[in-house]
Amino acid sequence: MGSITPSPRSTCPQLITHLQSTLPSPSSRTSLITSVLPSLLTSISQIALILRSSHTISAHGTANSFGDDQLNVDVLTESAIRSAISQPNSSSIITASSEEHPVEISVHTHFSSNSEQYTIAFDPLDGSSIIPSNWTVGTIIGIWDGPTALNQPPATKQIASLLGVYGPRTTAILAIRLPDAPGICLELALTEENEWIITNPSLSLELQTKTKYFSPANLRAASSYPAYNELISGYIKEEYTLRYSGGLVPDLVHALVKGHGIYLSPVTPNHKAKLRRLYELCPVALIIECAGGKAVDERTGEDILRVEVKGEDERGGIVCGTRVEVDRAMGVLLGQ
Repeated sequence: MGSITPSPRSTCPQLITHLQSTLPSPSSRTSLITSVLPSLLTSISQIALILRSSHTISAHGTANSFGDDQLNVDVLTESAIRSAISQPNSSSIITASSEEHPVEISVHTHFSSNSEQYTIAFDPLDGSSIIPSNWTVGTIIGIWDGPTALNQPPATKQIASLLGVYGPRTTAILAIRLPDAPGICLELALTEENEWIITNPSLSLELQTKTKYFSPANLRAASSYPAYNELISGYIKEEYTLRYSGGLVPDLVHALVKGHGIYLSPVTPNHKAKLRRLYELCPVALIIECAGGKAVDERTGEDILRVEVKGEDERGGIVCGTRVEVDRAMGVLLGQ
């Protein structure tokens, strides 16, 4: 498979107007609103084109720094985001790292000392294992204040997260939480005119729903983790509806658009953690919290965003979703 011809930049005038009227002191975040987010949304539209044109999924013959084998689509999607953030209109993105290239490197070096400065940490293609079957996959992006995401308090320094969702439609979930301001979480969709429109301005995990959903990742761990086995059995007895695709992004987005759900990815000595804190857990946790939900470390019950990320390869488990469901799950897992 050769390279993909880039499509025109996507536009998002509706989003820009919405954020300018919604965020506190929008003039202090002009670059975030008018440059950074539009550039990242353009990269998501480019990735959608790449995936639609990738009729053969194959090993690329390389591995990332973590030793994970790379697919051809891993390399192409990484390049799409790198290209978008390297453009002159994205000059406030000064540092970036990804799961495919897990080292923080400079993106732009020419900026005013008083200008906005952001770090991007991203997983360009989450769900590589299910992409050959043409299931929904996604992109995960965290946006941090300042020149690094390491050794910073995630609860205040990670100020935005973006999920790209590639299924029958191309959609995106955006969460923003600026210091001393409530968070917002909204859904966008990409039109045939290559424009992003807001389809839900306020996603919430606090809705009253008739159906209750659960997504049990790392299900094999239940064989040696009695508390996890008990929890899964409880969901079945209480007739919860299973919604698990094998992909982190589609399972979380299902909960967000339905208004209810619990996602569990526990860790055991025989079933080790796969999710990386910088590229998956922290961005996801911000989105869940901005939607009114809760995201915690499944071993301790501590909020994911309470602990600084010290290194790019830090991994962990997670329980996230509706607050009541997370509290209930942690009560079982912690034997309380």
